[in-house]
Amino acid sequence: MAQRAKKVFLGGDTETETKSELRDFSQPWLDLNDKQLLVTGGTGSFGNHFVKTVLSQYKPKRLIIYSRDELKQYEMQQRFPHEQYPCMRFFIGDVRDRDRLELAMANVDYVVHAAALKQVPAAEYNPFECIRTNVLGAENLVYAALHRDVKKVIALSTDKAANPVNLYGASKLASDKIFVAANNLSGADGTKFAVVRYGNVFGSRGSVVPFFKKLAESGAHELPITDARMTRFWITLTQGVNLVLSSMEMAKGGEIFVPKIPSTTITGLATLLGPQLPQKIVGIRPGEKLHETMIPADDAHCTLELTDRFVILASFAAALREAYINRGAKPVPEGFAYSSDSNPEQLDARGLQQLLAQAYA
Repeated sequence: MAQRAKKVFLGGDTETETKSELRDFSQPWLDLNDKQLLVTGGTGSFGNHFVKTVLSQYKPKRLIIYSRDELKQYEMQQRFPHEQYPCMRFFIGDVRDRDRLELAMANVDYVVHAAALKQVPAAEYNPFECIRTNVLGAENLVYAALHRDVKKVIALSTDKAANPVNLYGASKLASDKIFVAANNLSGADGTKFAVVRYGNVFGSRGSVVPFFKKLAESGAHELPITDARMTRFWITLTQGVNLVLSSMEMAKGGEIFVPKIPSTTITGLATLLGPQLPQKIVGIRPGEKLHETMIPADDAHCTLELTDRFVILASFAAALREAYINRGAKPVPEGFAYSSDSNPEQLDARGLQQLLAQAYA
């Protein structure tokens, strides 16, 4: 369903009819005091911010970082030393290794699955490696969580999993399906599996924001733009962590949570980060979309709208759908699609500046 775009200012005055603040997705939050958590891929941008947030808000019994890069684990241990944070644990391991996952999950209450191979060009060139990590790794995590009686698992997904055009997106769509279907194995009283799907993380490692910033600060003569019409969803690390924590509290099993977040054109972002630099059109890369979609129209019939997010439910989850509607959720209109080009919340220059300030605060 086409929606009239509106400019979004993240604070300050606006001449438009409505004013939208940057949502924080902080409610409801799960009580993690004296709980045991495990984060796969925990040394990444999300994992570091997740750990920082949890340690500042709660006193968990154990907070386990599970990843395969010993150097990144060493560097993370320097940021969160055991003397100051005795709950921290570091496990070297790969999600491809089911036995190691099961060992790491002993007595764990909650799992956040952030491990993935996510670079689109690398996945296109190394398809078997992408499948082994993103798809088979998801299967391994489901079995390990079931065997260890984990209470809840939240898996991080991506907008590229909706109507995928590249292998990374297709692998994450398969992963999403695995986690949703896993609730059929766990039963009413077993592990609850859910998914959080969001767009580009503003300022995270590997995103276009630090790339543009580096070019602008290094004296580059131009910024490469794939296509002037290109649009993208944006979310900050803080929002992403809050979304995961609140979705973990809300999850009943089988949901895909999609946040309501703003979009912008790639040219607007480039103008903000390099206002004096000309922009050179270099063409869309293999496996790249002109616009991103987080909820395709084909999923409208099983999508509900909450105040700050959408919830995609399995088509057979009638009881869960009724439970959400009783809590105030509303079905979206027929033909509804949530895409970056038709998103009603479009960031202008001031909104981008506010987002940039929060991302690098």
